[in-house]
Amino acid sequence: MTRSAQPLEKTATVSGMFTRIAGRYDLMNRLMSGGQDQAWRRMTALLAAPAQVDLALDVATGTADLALALAERAKHVVGADPSEGMLRLGEQKVVAAGAGGRIGLVRCDSQWLPYGAGTFDCATVAFGIRNMADPVLAFSEMRRVVRAGGRVVCLEIMPPSIGLLGRAYQVYLTRFIPLLGGWLSHEPAAYRYLSDSVLAFRTPDELRDMMTEAGLRNVRYQTLNLGTIALHVGEA
Repeated sequence: MTRSAQPLEKTATVSGMFTRIAGRYDLMNRLMSGGQDQAWRRMTALLAAPAQVDLALDVATGTADLALALAERAKHVVGADPSEGMLRLGEQKVVAAGAGGRIGLVRCDSQWLPYGAGTFDCATVAFGIRNMADPVLAFSEMRRVVRAGGRVVCLEIMPPSIGLLGRAYQVYLTRFIPLLGGWLSHEPAAYRYLSDSVLAFRTPDELRDMMTEAGLRNVRYQTLNLGTIALHVGEA
């Protein structure tokens, strides 16, 4: 598959940004989610592997939180991410958890995975698909490297809905998150990007359609946290 310039350029820009904020990334996740993000990752891992599997893939693994959750469901896990800084912290966490022999972290563009067809039993992506220039391509790659019948699961922040709650959520995204993130990380632009990327992203129905377009079957979803989080699952 030929790589186009736009996805490559966005991958480089976004991975550089995440490398700069890596040191505060986990703390911001806990604060932004009210401490719920780890529970959401455990739900994602359980959906991806309802029974024990041999080999799981976590795309856009970042600091390896979801890879660590998957290690409870899989004998071996590969975490893929283009950001060197995020992977460096992820390696430290994997070693600290005593999981170095079971979790391998690989620096690569998740839109072009360096694995053969049907390599993995399941694949996940958490809070990463909206950062990709071509989400359908990323889902297509996940489908390609997962064995037939294996699950592909996506955990993602959703744009605000209409109504009073939606307006309050929009204020939270556009005012509070950039302010807090900028103060903690000294990178306010990174958290303005986060807010903008959520506001510009797809609805749960549209994300389901993107996964279907990528060739995944039986795609369904549930929403969490008053509709601000969606958990999609499809089959390769």
